[in-house]
Amino acid sequence: MTSVRARQRRAVLWLAAGPALFVLALLAWPVARLLWQGLWGEPLAGMPLEDTGPWWLDAHLQWRVGWTLLQALATCVACLVLGLPMAWVLARLDFAGRRLWQRALMLPFVVPILVAALGVLSLWGPRGWLGAPLAQAGWSLESSPWLLLLGNLFFNLSLVVRAGMDGLAQVSAQRVAVARTLGATPWRVFWRVEWPVLVPWLVSALCLVFLYCFTGFGLALVLGGQRWATVEVEIYTLIAHELALGRAASLAVAMLALTGGVAWGYAWVERRLASSARITPVLRRPLQGLAAWAWWGLALSTWLLLCGAPLLALLWQAVQAVLQGQGGAVLGEADTWLALRNTLQFTAMALALATGLGLLHALAGHALAGHALRRWPRLGLAWRASAYAPLVVSPVALAFGLLLLYPQWLASLPLLVAAYALLAYPFVAKALTGALDALPDAYAQAAATLGARPVRVWVRVTLPLVAPALRRGMAFAAATMLGEFAVSLLLSRPEWLTLTTLIYQRLGRPGSANMDAALVLSAMLMGLALLVFWLIEGRGEHRSATSHPNPHHA
Repeated sequence: MTSVRARQRRAVLWLAAGPALFVLALLAWPVARLLWQGLWGEPLAGMPLEDTGPWWLDAHLQWRVGWTLLQALATCVACLVLGLPMAWVLARLDFAGRRLWQRALMLPFVVPILVAALGVLSLWGPRGWLGAPLAQAGWSLESSPWLLLLGNLFFNLSLVVRAGMDGLAQVSAQRVAVARTLGATPWRVFWRVEWPVLVPWLVSALCLVFLYCFTGFGLALVLGGQRWATVEVEIYTLIAHELALGRAASLAVAMLALTGGVAWGYAWVERRLASSARITPVLRRPLQGLAAWAWWGLALSTWLLLCGAPLLALLWQAVQAVLQGQGGAVLGEADTWLALRNTLQFTAMALALATGLGLLHALAGHALAGHALRRWPRLGLAWRASAYAPLVVSPVALAFGLLLLYPQWLASLPLLVAAYALLAYPFVAKALTGALDALPDAYAQAAATLGARPVRVWVRVTLPLVAPALRRGMAFAAATMLGEFAVSLLLSRPEWLTLTTLIYQRLGRPGSANMDAALVLSAMLMGLALLVFWLIEGRGEHRSATSHPNPHHA
């Protein structure tokens, strides 16, 4: 028995070694180097002389931090107010098109960040469907904070909706029936029975929303402008344009401290959600009655306005740019095909690495939950929680840490691909971990009893059963890497041009022709992301919002 457990421990160590060393080299050490530079480091070469004094004494940086915090909190409140009615409609009412709407909720998780930004501009910008009439009426949203808030809602509203649906699915039908039998009104049933069950799920989703908005980079860079940019954009500006590396490091350290606290709270809430008991959910009722139709219409129209219309507006303006403008010319340029080839090549290489890392991480986590290290249960929980570490650190801070730690490797393709994989492998790891936990032990035990070795059990029994979860994790990982922007902007070389960096270059040039080209390239990138997602994921179901974090917090 002792030798068996010793072999199990060695197997766990071998499985965990790859992901652990990878995260240590690409995340832990760069973050530690960033922390050291921000807290105790000496001024770096090339740093301007005026880059002195702590950031909290600078009024400009105080404004950036305050606005970043305010827009994240405002997005959380708006997502809760708008998302909860949608979650209730989808969880409690049965109507035609419900499953289609559920699948459409995944669009913001797949669409690249710059595509969403161009979609918001196509709808609400000065040339947008709604932005142009509003500007003529004296309500222009240009150079206002509303564009950034609308972009945040596009990405994060569906996260709260799906979390609310998952929470409502945990409400016991027996408790609801007892409350109604005792004379409670539907509103009282909601507040006294459903709301207490919903709260942990909503808090978990809102923690993620806050993290994604607080560490957001791409949306704030494109939609925020000079005045409404966030701290991440300020850090990028200090690094790329002012060479104020010392102040950028100290500012990044402060942001890591705050996001680390929120991430710890999220992990604590998620652990509570994982221990929920089996219940009989409340059955959905047909869409009948004026009140039900009113809630359905309000929820659907709100989702279409905030999440569906921006993508439709982008596609329409891209078609117009090709037919009526000069946008079609970009499809024949050499830079476009170079960017497309690089995007596909980098994504394929990073996806292979991310899949291998996610597979090893999930297997090690599953083994830790079994008999291998039963004496140290907290070690297994810590290992599972570590899968979220790359999603907690902002890509700008990560790229900055890599810049400080590995300056001699900044022009190397392996470092860029490894950074891509680091941001994507958590999706594979989390999807596979959940699938492995759901498998009955009897399957593997029966195969082993019949003489199958562990490798054969994995190939013939376990892998076919977890294949849908593996495809789902790979689909989200591929969507993340296709739309990756922050790391590409800081670590890429001119010959490594990708579609995201090419779109950003076009947006930075004046003239309507460049805007038309950016729209066409964004439509191309959106179509590519949706195609790759569909080819990999297929028709799999998405059962939990919290198990698939938003890949576009960058």
